[in-house]
Amino acid sequence: MDGIIFGFFALSTVLFLSMVYNFISIQRPGMYPPKNILKKRATILGSGGLITFLIGILLWFAVS
Repeated sequence: MDGIIFGFFALSTVLFLSMVYNFISIQRPGMYPPKNILKKRATILGSGGLITFLIGILLWFAVS
């Protein structure tokens, strides 16, 4: 069960880092994906990271 909880926390970390990368890409001039697509992508990645983080916390409290 600890491996599953670690997997949720690792996945949420990856999703949050991807969100940060997309926010940084918005600031760069001349990027191909339009800014509105990058904003949508960052929002989806951030919400997915939040959901997986909350699932990891709930599982962590359930096991403890």
